[in-house]
Amino acid sequence: MSIPTRPKGAGGAARPGAGRPGGGRRNRARDYTVIIWLLSAVIIAAAHRVVPESTWLMVHLVLLGALTHSVFVWSQYFTAALLKTRPDEAQERAQRRRLSLLSLGSLAVFIGVPATWWWLVVAGATLVTAAVIWHGISLWRSLRRALPGRFRIAVWYYVAAACHLPVGAAFGATLAFGLDSTWHWRFLVAHTMTNLLGWIGLTVVGTLVTFWPTILRTRMDDRAEGFAKQALPWLIGSTAVVAAGALAGLQYIAVAGLLGYLVALGWWGRVLIAPLRRRPPREFSPASVLAAVIWWVVALVVTGWIVLVTPVSGWSEATGTLAALWAGGFAAQLLTGALSYLLPSVLGGGPRVVRAGAAWFDRFTTFRLVAINGALVLFLTPTPGWVKLTSGLLGVASVASFLPLMILGIRASIAERKAIAQAGPRTGPPEKLPERESALTANGLLAGVLALTLAVTVGVGIDPSAVGLGGGSSSSSGVNATGRTQRIQVSAREGQRFEPASADVNRGDRVIIELRNDDATMIHDLKLGDATTPRLASGETAELDLGVVGESLEGWCTVVGHRQAGMIFTLRVSGQDATASQSSGTGGHDHAPAQANSAPLNTIVDPVAPAATGETVHRVEMRVTETPLEVAPGVWQKRWTFNGGPVGPTLRGKVGDVFEVTLINDGTIGHSIDFHASNLAPDGPMRTIAPGESLVYRFTARRAGMWLYHCGTAPTSAHIAAGMHGAVIIEPQEGLPQVDREYVAVASEIYLADGTGSSPETAAEVDAAKAQTEEASYSTFNGIAFQYAQRPFTARVGEKVRFWVLAAGPNLATSFHIVGAQFDTVYFEGGYQLKDGRDAFGGSGGGAQALGLEAAQAGFVELTFPEAGHYTVVDHAFMDAEKGALGTVEVTE
Repeated sequence: MSIPTRPKGAGGAARPGAGRPGGGRRNRARDYTVIIWLLSAVIIAAAHRVVPESTWLMVHLVLLGALTHSVFVWSQYFTAALLKTRPDEAQERAQRRRLSLLSLGSLAVFIGVPATWWWLVVAGATLVTAAVIWHGISLWRSLRRALPGRFRIAVWYYVAAACHLPVGAAFGATLAFGLDSTWHWRFLVAHTMTNLLGWIGLTVVGTLVTFWPTILRTRMDDRAEGFAKQALPWLIGSTAVVAAGALAGLQYIAVAGLLGYLVALGWWGRVLIAPLRRRPPREFSPASVLAAVIWWVVALVVTGWIVLVTPVSGWSEATGTLAALWAGGFAAQLLTGALSYLLPSVLGGGPRVVRAGAAWFDRFTTFRLVAINGALVLFLTPTPGWVKLTSGLLGVASVASFLPLMILGIRASIAERKAIAQAGPRTGPPEKLPERESALTANGLLAGVLALTLAVTVGVGIDPSAVGLGGGSSSSSGVNATGRTQRIQVSAREGQRFEPASADVNRGDRVIIELRNDDATMIHDLKLGDATTPRLASGETAELDLGVVGESLEGWCTVVGHRQAGMIFTLRVSGQDATASQSSGTGGHDHAPAQANSAPLNTIVDPVAPAATGETVHRVEMRVTETPLEVAPGVWQKRWTFNGGPVGPTLRGKVGDVFEVTLINDGTIGHSIDFHASNLAPDGPMRTIAPGESLVYRFTARRAGMWLYHCGTAPTSAHIAAGMHGAVIIEPQEGLPQVDREYVAVASEIYLADGTGSSPETAAEVDAAKAQTEEASYSTFNGIAFQYAQRPFTARVGEKVRFWVLAAGPNLATSFHIVGAQFDTVYFEGGYQLKDGRDAFGGSGGGAQALGLEAAQAGFVELTFPEAGHYTVVDHAFMDAEKGALGTVEVTE
């Protein structure tokens, strides 16, 4: 972020790129990562309505991504220049590795937070911390090796900054575990302020000591070094006070720390005034940096005020304001302003080359500054929502314009260098270039003001009711307000669910959600649209005022993993398709667990295994139908079935029995059937038959086990996923030991097509393309997600219970586990691995915790429950359990 130069008269730091041949090219290549992060932030800003955690992503792509990467690159280079050291090849390799480690960790955090994968967030924070610690040690070693000299204090600022980020990252990673509203607020303040004041703030102060007069092209204040030395301990101490006050829940202590930081910043900041008076900004770089410093002060004041007066419940509403101040006003302008000077200078090649590149960075200077800062003012003041959006897009576009200007500037520098080389050596006195004209123009000011005016006009035109035009319409939704207020009481319940899980309101009603946490063991909140309740402990309540609503919304609990477990609340507005306006940005039911326990199922498959009949010839009719069925609570899919059920009927016999199966195709496409229990050539009995046709499939069961049958018509994955699968239990000739209860659990996946609805009329067929992936919408036992959570398996204490388990797939494996229970018998693929605690080698007292099955494998487990209670049945690959492959065994005395 800094530059290893100072102008003539300011001291003797070297020009960037002068340390080693090719240094400019190497540093330029390192800045490509900055471009990627900034471009990603711009894309997220443009698509923020459909991107989860878009505000968080935009802020962190700028601060953790672009700005932190720049701090690494330029503070290292600036240190070498100030200390007059020359990094060798080994040190440069180490720097490249640190940058790679930083980028990998940042990417993990960027993915982990929106996906609510806490483990990835922690891993990413750990990698970032390791990179920063390594970076700080490298700077400290450089200080120890270097001879005494001026402005070593700047390097000490960098070392101190590097000590802060690991602490701030630890606070941030803690947030990923899900905290109640009080502790979430405390760690959030400690995390943001430690990073912004310590990691970023100290770096900026240390850099501006020499960088500010450099970009103004004038002398520095002679007091700069002394003031920097005096301010450093106060800045560090104030940051510590802010973090300690926040963690202790003492808001006034945190605000006192912010005030102390502001005073120390003002004490040091006096050295910026003399260079500014001597030479006011004439180029984009100093003007943008000056704007960033002004917003820095404003951000500190506003942050202190919010910390002091805003209750915990109001922090979710304050995050947008703070994000705009710190990321937009401060960080983005600081970064683009600094790089606008750095990049042409790093390319080097003489004054003409530098000026050729800098000319592009100075294009549209006044327009860009007016648009960016004017848009920020409009966003932060109480303007209508659409005006905030249109002006915000103008501001984002103005910031983003840096990227193409940067590319054009670099190309211009390279072209000028080539032109000079082709012209040959210059004779005579050195070329004296004319004074640069100021990039700040009246025309640019006028254009910027007109652009802001146009943005405001467009925003008002989209929603004239927002400024009182059009009479009686909602300021929040652009629809006519009905004047009615609907209060909806929602309860967060055990099992990670909302009750009710949905509500219907009229378009134009004002809606207030009254949320109560009735879960005795977990904290919960509710995010709906742009509003979020505080995190509530058991028994606490909160209100969520949505204002006048005009479109359907989908909300969820933001605690890590709760959304994935099913804590979804849907607000349906009359005249709207509830799935068409989901604020989450996901269409249909891609986040399958949303309906986990939210609505009673219409059908539940009886899991009791069929009893052995003693017959030796089993004549079975399998009729293919294509019919809408419920595959999860409130979710319907057009299923392809054997005999009309969510899963095919379970057949049972013994070794030596004959099965005569008549397959009748009553569907509209070709189907077939493949019995793994048979041992014969598939050419005839397993052939595909057309609609209206039938065939007889006859086989003799030769080997014991639980066998899969399924439709084998291509694409087989789609046919199995659509419901065309089932199980055949073949007992050994001597039979199996008697047990008190016997259940069947056929595990399979559901792959929903976009637009799959909540009724038989809106059911869509299987998504064949998704069925060729492992990205299932739901995972099920016996064809319906979550059904045995609603109607548990039953048993009594001391009874011997057998669970037959088959992984039907089509793609995923299964790990069958019962929480709180242990298996004393495991039968896998036709043979015992463990029988009544005894293994194949005669050892006794053994047990098993899970039956692991790949697709098309099967077996059974037996167990006895030691005491009454509720034992959770799961696929221990928990992504599948959380998508529906779970249930409960209700054990009574």
